[in-house]
Amino acid sequence: MRERAAKLIRESEVFIITAGAGMGVDSGLPDFRGDHGFWKAYPAYNRLGLSFAECATPRHFADDPHFAWGFYGHRTNLYRDTIPHDGFHIIKKWIAMNSAEYFVVTSNVDGQFQKAGYEEERIHEVHGSIHWLQCQARCNDRIWRNEEVFQIDETTMRACDQLPLCPVCGRVCRPNILMFGDNSWLQGRVIAQSNAFDRFLKANAARKIAVIEIGAGTAISTIRTISERLGRKLKHATVIRINPREPRIRSPHLSMSCGALEGLQRIDNLFHFQTKLTESICESQTDSLHPNPATIYVTPQSYPG
Repeated sequence: MRERAAKLIRESEVFIITAGAGMGVDSGLPDFRGDHGFWKAYPAYNRLGLSFAECATPRHFADDPHFAWGFYGHRTNLYRDTIPHDGFHIIKKWIAMNSAEYFVVTSNVDGQFQKAGYEEERIHEVHGSIHWLQCQARCNDRIWRNEEVFQIDETTMRACDQLPLCPVCGRVCRPNILMFGDNSWLQGRVIAQSNAFDRFLKANAARKIAVIEIGAGTAISTIRTISERLGRKLKHATVIRINPREPRIRSPHLSMSCGALEGLQRIDNLFHFQTKLTESICESQTDSLHPNPATIYVTPQSYPG
C-alpha cells in the first residue's frame, strides 16, 4: 500500500489535501475525539460536565460572553502558539518537486496550513477560521481579522476583560466559524473559497490527481465525504486516506492505518527510494547505450583480415 502511495505521489500533477482534526495532533493540538478526548484537553469542562458541542455554540456569546471567549480565546492562543509539524512541509516538498498544482480543503479552523506557508488563495476552510471575527448578531456582513489578545483564567476557563466588540453595533463579537446550532455564521469568505476550489477542479480535472486525506474521522464526516466524492467524480484522481482508527476506503483508493506525520514520513521515505531507483535505472540504461569511450578496446583478432 505504501509503495502504491509513493508511486502515486511521484506521478501526480495535482495535489488536493483534505484534512481533518487529526492533521494537527502531531503538532500537539487536541482532536476533541469524543467527550473524554475533549475533557482530557480541557479538564475544567469535565468538572462542569460540559461536552465540546455544549461549549461550541453561539448562544454563549449573548448569554455569557466571558464563558464563550474563555473557550474560543484559549483556542485562539493555542493555535497561535502551535508550530505545524514536519508533515505539512513534506507535502509542500512533493508539490515543489513535481511542479504540481495544489489546493487544501480542511475542516480545521486553526490556520495551520497558512502558518506552514500554504497560499491563502489555495485553501478552503469549510467551517471557517478562528482567525477572523464577525458580529454575533449579524448587524452587518463584515468580517475582520482576529488580532485580539486574550487572557484566560484556566481554572474557570473564563476570559478576562476586555472582550472583542463589533465595531458597528458594539456587541461582543464572535469567531467567523461554524458552531453547533448556528444560524448567524457569515459564510461569505467560505463561499468565495469554495468557488475558487470549484474553478481549480475544472481547470485540473484531466490531470493526474492525488487526494491526500489526513486525520478525517466519521463523527463529523465533512472531509471524508469530500474526499470520496472527488475519488468518484474525477476520472484521474486517487485518494490516499491516512487515519489511525478509521482508515478504510474502497479500492482503487489507498489507506494507511497511522497518524498524519507517520504516514507522510513513510510515503516520503519510499518516494525518495523510488526516485533514486528510477534515476539509477535510467543512468544504467544510458550507459549501456552510450558506453564510455575510454573503456572500449579491440583485440587484434577483431580487425578485419
